[in-house]
Amino acid sequence: MSINDEKVKLPINANPIVVHEPRFSQGGQADYYSFARDTMQNGTAEATIYNSKKLEDVVHEMGLKIKQHEENIKFLKTQKNGLDNSILDMQVALGKYQTESESGPENEELSHVLSEQETIEQILRYEKSAAGIWCQLKTRHGTQASHLPLTKDVLGIVAMLGKVDDDNLSRLLSDYLGLETMLAIVCKTYDGIKALETYDKEGYINKTSGLHGLGSSIGRSLDGRFLVICLENLRPYGGEFIADDPQRRLDILKPRLPNGESPPGFLGFAVNMVNIDSVNLYCATSSGYGLRETLFYNLFSRLHIYRTRADMLQALPCIRDGAISLDGGIIKHNNVFALGKREVDLKFPKSFAKSNLPQDYFEIERQIKEMKWKKERTVEDMQREQALLDHARFNFGIKKQEYLKFLAQNSSYTRQ
Repeated sequence: MSINDEKVKLPINANPIVVHEPRFSQGGQADYYSFARDTMQNGTAEATIYNSKKLEDVVHEMGLKIKQHEENIKFLKTQKNGLDNSILDMQVALGKYQTESESGPENEELSHVLSEQETIEQILRYEKSAAGIWCQLKTRHGTQASHLPLTKDVLGIVAMLGKVDDDNLSRLLSDYLGLETMLAIVCKTYDGIKALETYDKEGYINKTSGLHGLGSSIGRSLDGRFLVICLENLRPYGGEFIADDPQRRLDILKPRLPNGESPPGFLGFAVNMVNIDSVNLYCATSSGYGLRETLFYNLFSRLHIYRTRADMLQALPCIRDGAISLDGGIIKHNNVFALGKREVDLKFPKSFAKSNLPQDYFEIERQIKEMKWKKERTVEDMQREQALLDHARFNFGIKKQEYLKFLAQNSSYTRQ
């Protein structure tokens, strides 16, 4: 049998091969131009459908992001409302405690108010100081001053942020810190410091803005330098607190002489002898630290308090961060002795002990302060989420218009 007579067998599953042949013109010649055009149109249609699907997916994904931000804001609003309700309930409970304690000694509270007023008057005597100008603003405008852009980040003046039970000790602590530190302004953040003083392009102080501008507006020009303390940049105390102490005093190891005994006449650490208002005991900073473990720990560190100079001198081997005696002795850091007459008249206000209030009162005050701090963080989160939502909606609108325009321009392909 010859090769030509042999039948060729195809595989059973063989797929037919489709060959697109070029069209022929009326004269019988192949129309290669039409063939090429049809092939390009088929490719364009596929690319158009692909790009349409891609744009649709992007728009869909952006829509999901918008929905996520909306749900986050809804959750945060619910959280904020819950905090508001809890704060209100606790404030009602505090009001009940205060009403029950109104029968207590009124002259003690009056003494407390007079002591604070005395300290404010002492600050106001320094008319051209930053502290004096700030106190003048507070005196004239009250709580409204705290909402001004210039002062909303200011927590207060060092001399007004703590209270001391004993008037003599109060003067000694003020003398140890010095007038410049006692008049220092305390800000929560560095942004607050930048708002207090601004500069021109040459680096000179802008006298029309900040505290300088405020002083000029009330007829008190700000002279000389002044201290401003930034709480968020202070390194906080890293140890424990005394258990069940409503004042959250620091649990610092008591000093020991080389023989292992406690020095005679040692009364305690200065940082624990300053009483702090409950509103500043917790969450004075955005990180949740209070004034005792930030401001006053950095001012006093482990400053010792002794009964007499003789006791203080006997304890020299265990004094590292300075010491004070109630009869007027002062040792600064590195065994630098302060001698001579006391010159600082400014002092901390005297404490007002709420002796007739139950322990629950202070715990509720602490919880209110903590919840207010959480509420502030929640509001900040809501503002961030709202900004993200507005940005996402803006981008979504642009991409949606781009998608609709693409569909309109390529409607003949996208309908296939």
